[in-house]
Amino acid sequence: MTQQSNPWWKEPWPWLLMSGPFVAMVACGVTIWLAMTHPDPPIEEGVARHGLVVEKAGSAARQAAPVAAQAR
Repeated sequence: MTQQSNPWWKEPWPWLLMSGPFVAMVACGVTIWLAMTHPDPPIEEGVARHGLVVEKAGSAARQAAPVAAQAR
């Protein structure tokens, strides 16, 4: 008794296994497209950007003053 096997493209398992990486590639493409078409808004004057943190200019000096006053 011999079994007739289908060609690989007619079996469900290869398509199921290939669907995960294909979905990830599509999602990566959508993410890149969104990043290219929606630029970051400009930073307002009087603020400084340090990585992802945006602070008002001089806020570090203002924050250090109360800490120094508490240490006395």
